[in-house]
Parts: sequence; C-alpha cells; structure tokens
Amino acid sequence: MLKKIECFIQPFKLDAVKDALIDAGVEGISISEVQGFGRQRGYSEGEKPNKNVKFLPKIKLEIVVDEEILEMVTKQIVKLAATGKFGSGKIFVLPVEDAVRIRTKESGISAIT
Repeated sequence: MLKKIECFIQPFKLDAVKDALIDAGVEGISISEVQGFGRQRGYSEGEKPNKNVKFLPKIKLEIVVDEEILEMVTKQIVKLAATGKFGSGKIFVLPVEDAVRIRTKESGISAIT
C-alpha cells in the first residue's frame, strides 16, 4: 500500500533531509516554501506569546512511498529535522489509494519507482 508523507521542517534542515531520503530509496520529493505557526503561535522559547501570531517560514515536503519503507523514512526525517527547540516541525502520514505515471500509464507502486 502507498502512503503519502507530508511534513513541515525548518528550511535549513532541507539539504540533510533530502540527501538522507534519496539514500533511503525515496524516488521523488516535492517541496514548497510555506509559512505557518503551531502551538507557540510563531514565538520562540522565552518570548511571551500574545494574541498576534507570527507566521514563520517552513519547508513542506510531500513524499509518496511504499509502506515497507514508511517507518524508516519517517525516522530519518525525525532524526535529521530535529532542532531540539519549538518549531522543529510535524509529519503527517496519509493513505494513498493509487498513483498513475502519466507517461507510461503504470499504476500503484510501479508508478513511483
């Protein structure tokens, strides 16, 4: 079964995460530059949050993998994206019903490998 990983990480962690995912066998990654906030509302440790939120820059990665490597991939992301501080990021895992490679019409796992 295919799984989609959507994760949000700090921009300066992108290169390390990308390199590790390629080494782990991930065949494709899409990224977007996004802005957002979490529980801290965009404030750093030590700052006092108020009702105004601060949108912080993040990188959103979208990756579709076979569930056989899902755990390894998420562990790599957690290991390499961690900063030890608020705002390190989040990982969401979603089911993927199917994938189709447009050029060849292959579907399922063969569409992503």
